[in-house]
Amino acid sequence: MEKLSKFIFKYRSYTPIPFLLVMLYFQEATPLSLVIGFFVSLVGEFFRLWGVSVAGSETRTTGDPGGTYLVVSGAFAHVRNPLYLGNILLYTGIGIMSMALFPYLQIVAFVYFYFQYRVIIWGEEKYLRKTFGKDFEDYVKNVPRFIPRLSSYKNKNVVQPEFDIAKGLKSEKDSLLAFFSVTVILMLFYFLSR
Repeated sequence: MEKLSKFIFKYRSYTPIPFLLVMLYFQEATPLSLVIGFFVSLVGEFFRLWGVSVAGSETRTTGDPGGTYLVVSGAFAHVRNPLYLGNILLYTGIGIMSMALFPYLQIVAFVYFYFQYRVIIWGEEKYLRKTFGKDFEDYVKNVPRFIPRLSSYKNKNVVQPEFDIAKGLKSEKDSLLAFFSVTVILMLFYFLSR
């Protein structure tokens, strides 16, 4: 499991590409699917931006899982994996926008990415348990993996990085560019097919 987790972690940025190509090729966007899908994707991007504005550029690594901090503030105070939750919502939203092979492709993509992130999380949590011990165990007991809790988790004993939206936007610029580019392409496909 460890080798699989490291392999998927390393190449996680490329796994959406086949789904994206299929979605573009088979797209049957409608005004309603574009609006609903955009909103779902926007919620996903919100979680990503909120997460990287606290965790910083360490979220972009492709080596072994690691990190300077046990981040338990910002988005991480509500859900343990805000970036992965954000990605799942982002990809699901793009799938809804495209209406490609609906709902089968969207279901397959959702299930695929859920299990991909579960495998990655296994490796990350192994590192966090080893590095942060009891603080991480307390965090796991109180904060869900994927379904955000409404109240924020607090542990004053765990040193946190500062929330910095400017660094978050800088770290997230490629994801934002990709999201808006795909949105524009799907809108162009829709208008050109009318």
